[in-house]
Amino acid sequence: MTDRRTTSAVQPGDGHLDLVRRVVARVLRRGVGEIGYDDRLLDELGVDSISALQLILEIEAGLDADFDLDDLEQHHFATVRSLAGYVHTQVSGPPCS
Repeated sequence: MTDRRTTSAVQPGDGHLDLVRRVVARVLRRGVGEIGYDDRLLDELGVDSISALQLILEIEAGLDADFDLDDLEQHHFATVRSLAGYVHTQVSGPPCS
């Protein structure tokens, strides 16, 4: 189940969402226009464990950041938007309730 507190803060036009979308397109060798914000990474786009690692490494490099991978869980890879929510939280801190 996707954490709505994380994903609701990430909307089109958000830098993290757009970065994740571009990286997903690059890693999967697709056009950015082929990648939707709510596309399911594992089921629809075919992300596997190797490409998931590539995604994280490229996103970290793009942001010059090191994520706490202990916080990374499978549900973060549900959609492009949920992965962007994880990235947003890692860079910006947890959302306020």
